[in-house]
Amino acid sequence: MKNNFFNYSVSNIYSKPSSNSEVVSQILYGEKFQILSKKKLWVKIKTNYDNYIGYIKKNKFYKNFKPTNKIYKLRSKIFKKVNNKFLPTNNFLYFGSGISIKTKNKNYIEFKKNKWIKMNDTKKINHHETNFIKILKLFLGCKYVWGGKTSKGIDCSALIQIYFYYNRNFFPRDTKDQVKFCKKKLNKKLSKGDIIFWKGHVGMCLNQSKFIHAYGPRKKVLIMPINFTIKVIQKTAKLMVKKISNIENY
Repeated sequence: MKNNFFNYSVSNIYSKPSSNSEVVSQILYGEKFQILSKKKLWVKIKTNYDNYIGYIKKNKFYKNFKPTNKIYKLRSKIFKKVNNKFLPTNNFLYFGSGISIKTKNKNYIEFKKNKWIKMNDTKKINHHETNFIKILKLFLGCKYVWGGKTSKGIDCSALIQIYFYYNRNFFPRDTKDQVKFCKKKLNKKLSKGDIIFWKGHVGMCLNQSKFIHAYGPRKKVLIMPINFTIKVIQKTAKLMVKKISNIENY
């Protein structure tokens, strides 16, 4: 199967070839994928990064693409050039998206025909960010959206995965797969970088007392006290902690 590269800002990945079916994830600009099959207006794909399978709408995709940079802001405004002026559009590229620089002009880079973003919004494609807390905190206040992975909406497992995706290191997409992938922490004392799993939910400790997660009941990404979070989830969802791991192991 030949590789394809997604050439739009973001698209939902659906569980079935229908926009009425469940949104299971999203695909970002520059992401590599393979087409498994075609069905009318839909293609069944498998993403190369995390082997995620689902459906997106059929379109013309890049066949050859070599990213040189990636988006380092929560979202990067897309501009168009008119009479040598850069005019803002209503569109964005989102954190972690890979782009290929076509041309440069002043402080702007063209990544697609007459689509420009600010150079300062990007890092080199091989840039490695070790500060995982900095990345997760970018999404503070963002809306909780099942299957989402951008500033427009993100779910709990994508919030953890986005750090690894930015660094282009493998990490599973869904909580059920993440908990299987992660090694259990033997030391029971909670510390910075600890990933706490429940059935169907996950978040990360910023330190010994604070916890960040995309929390469905509060409908956003927020920081809560760790012990309070554990008690609330136990009380409201009747769920106990399933496993604790640490992000620095991966």
